[in-house]
Amino acid sequence: KAQCGSCCSPDDIDDARAVAQALGIPFYVAGVEELFKDRVVNPFVQSYLGGRTPIPCVACNRSIKFEALLERARAYGADVLATGHYARTALRDGRYRLQRAVQPGKDQSYVLYMLGQQELQMARFPVGDYPKEQIRQIAESLDLRTAHKPESQDLCFVPGGDSHAYLSENVPQGSVAGPIVDPDGRRLGTHKGFAHYTIGQRKGLGISAGLPLYVKEVRAGENTVVVAGAEHLKVGSIQLDKVSFVAGAPTELRATVMTRYRGGEAPATVKVDGTTALVEFDEEQARPAPGQAAVFYDGDEVLGGGTIRPVE
Repeated sequence: KAQCGSCCSPDDIDDARAVAQALGIPFYVAGVEELFKDRVVNPFVQSYLGGRTPIPCVACNRSIKFEALLERARAYGADVLATGHYARTALRDGRYRLQRAVQPGKDQSYVLYMLGQQELQMARFPVGDYPKEQIRQIAESLDLRTAHKPESQDLCFVPGGDSHAYLSENVPQGSVAGPIVDPDGRRLGTHKGFAHYTIGQRKGLGISAGLPLYVKEVRAGENTVVVAGAEHLKVGSIQLDKVSFVAGAPTELRATVMTRYRGGEAPATVKVDGTTALVEFDEEQARPAPGQAAVFYDGDEVLGGGTIRPVE
């Protein structure tokens, strides 16, 4: 069932058309609804059914914006594909590099880690070189109707940004009440459906144990959520799948690793084996949610990343 979320309404299309007209460039609407459903929405649902916490923006960037849309741009004879992502590119030592945006609070390089040389050769991120407020000023100086349009942080295909309502409707198997237990299996309470919980979550558990408790594990097959104190949520290493690199794949590297969008970074050694990798942190870190991305940085430069496996 097709639904408009926060960026695909008729008003948004009208806004885009008006901006194109103001800038004197052709305007086309690309119909990729079925591809988006197959590559983004369905994997999103399946991930939650498996007890993981996916990042649909990564799947969308990989399969829609920098595969299907890039292919469409080439077919139209376009020289570049410019998007509104807050990131930057650079050409150094004959290789294209992906870098953080100038404004840290808006940086989106985390969800672009999968881009390689073929994509970056044609990709342009013009807003990444400016703070958000300056972008609005530039848009206003060009008399664009979107200059002061409110921005949205919601998932584009979740109406109203209500992820719990969306999961209840689209992941009914993961929205059935079940036990909340401690690591020894003692029942502490009842959850409202395993799909509504993520690793590290503290709020909304509905239990009281005299000390802060966090989600340690989501056992989808048992419809069980395991909680524990903070001391039980530390890990020294994580394993990754679907690993890729921006400018060449090493077998081992030192990097700071981000395991949550706009979260903190931790120094680590990354050992690569094809499209999998082992990340060994210098110091133990909070257990990350499986399905999220682990992205490797060298200062402002994105080196690559991968998808976090469940921690054993």
